[in-house]
Amino acid sequence: MKTEIDILAIGNAIVDVIARAEDDFLVAQGVAKGSMTLIDEAQAEKLYAAMGPATIVSGGSAANTVVGAASFGAACAFIGRVKNDPVGEVFAHDIVKSGVAYGTAMALDGAATARSFILVTPDGERTMNTYLGASQNLAERDIDAAVVRKAKVTYLEGYLWDPPEAKAAFRKAAQIAHSAGREVSLTLSDSFCVDRYRDEFRFMIQSGMIDLVFANEHELKALYQTADFDTALAVLRKEAKRAAVTRSEKGAIIVEGVMTIEIPAFPIETLVDATGAGDAYAAGFLHGYTQGMGYEKAGRLGALAASHVIQKIGARPAVPLKELAEQAGLA
Repeated sequence: MKTEIDILAIGNAIVDVIARAEDDFLVAQGVAKGSMTLIDEAQAEKLYAAMGPATIVSGGSAANTVVGAASFGAACAFIGRVKNDPVGEVFAHDIVKSGVAYGTAMALDGAATARSFILVTPDGERTMNTYLGASQNLAERDIDAAVVRKAKVTYLEGYLWDPPEAKAAFRKAAQIAHSAGREVSLTLSDSFCVDRYRDEFRFMIQSGMIDLVFANEHELKALYQTADFDTALAVLRKEAKRAAVTRSEKGAIIVEGVMTIEIPAFPIETLVDATGAGDAYAAGFLHGYTQGMGYEKAGRLGALAASHVIQKIGARPAVPLKELAEQAGLA
């Protein structure tokens, strides 16, 4: 492992099962369009049996982000738990081959490796039904203090805030990072996730545990319980050190105190699958941020990465993002 890491991500280690579906199929399966719903292993097997032809690829929100950042050329590492089963082997193989350092010990027993069943409707919206399995067993013992100290930014996935042991692992990682003079970032992940842990997320932001917040417009409104984006943004300015807020085709807004930088979205030809757009944005932004490129260039890299992944199936880049950055004059 390199002497210094740009980005260390801690999150759910998940293998994605992605299939196209009509809106009627979502209704028949009783799932809310555009949501992320947690399911048990029996529900997972039932849904998989009902789905059409699927693409299987390693995923997980924070894992997608460091894979994207590594594609830009960043030095990245990931901490997340899988079981020593065929699906877990797929995850470990894929993330290492993507250029991300991964050394979390595989579980030898207990729940199977996590899977997320992602249904993509014709409008490109993704609906996720996730069996979290072994990923939920991440604990303090999995946090490698030496790796955290090497990382410029430790990136925490809001989806993993459910299990108490994972919360303890997050807090341990944040403490180690700050004691080493490093930074900690949090992605709010999903508006339903925010609804469950609004007070805890706000406390982490207000207390200074989080140095950089990632959110989309819906998550930000959920965090501050308002339908007005400007109202939510005004509160965020007061509570967060700095934040990047994505707004789909409206681009993104970077804020730090009274400073505001608006980043336009990159134009696309066809929206194919919105899965992982926020993960990709964070990848580009964190790469630029850790390389000292400044907020505007970091934001443009985020927008470039997001525009790429939404024009294909799956949340991970199909070509090296470093090449796309060079073509766009953002290397």
